[in-house]
Amino acid sequence: MILHILNRPPSSSLVYREALATMSDTDRLLLVEDGVLGALTSQVRHFQQVEGRLFALREDLHARGLEGQCDASVQVVDVDGFVTLTEEADKTVSWF
Repeated sequence: MILHILNRPPSSSLVYREALATMSDTDRLLLVEDGVLGALTSQVRHFQQVEGRLFALREDLHARGLEGQCDASVQVVDVDGFVTLTEEADKTVSWF
């Protein structure tokens, strides 16, 4: 399993398409920094193919005043959860 880390939202960058195109059925996607905007209901449709494997970093949601506003399909993790995701992954790939 690969953990893909995305720091840009679909509204401002198309790099998410490249990330999704390389993902297998077991890979996971973590939204960080401005990428957490993709966890909002208005943008989460871009990540339908990874439903159940989509995560957003709580600290970045909080920093942007978005805590509690994620779509129900997004799993919110804190920094400890981020560490757990990286430990479970065979490798990580960052998308910027």
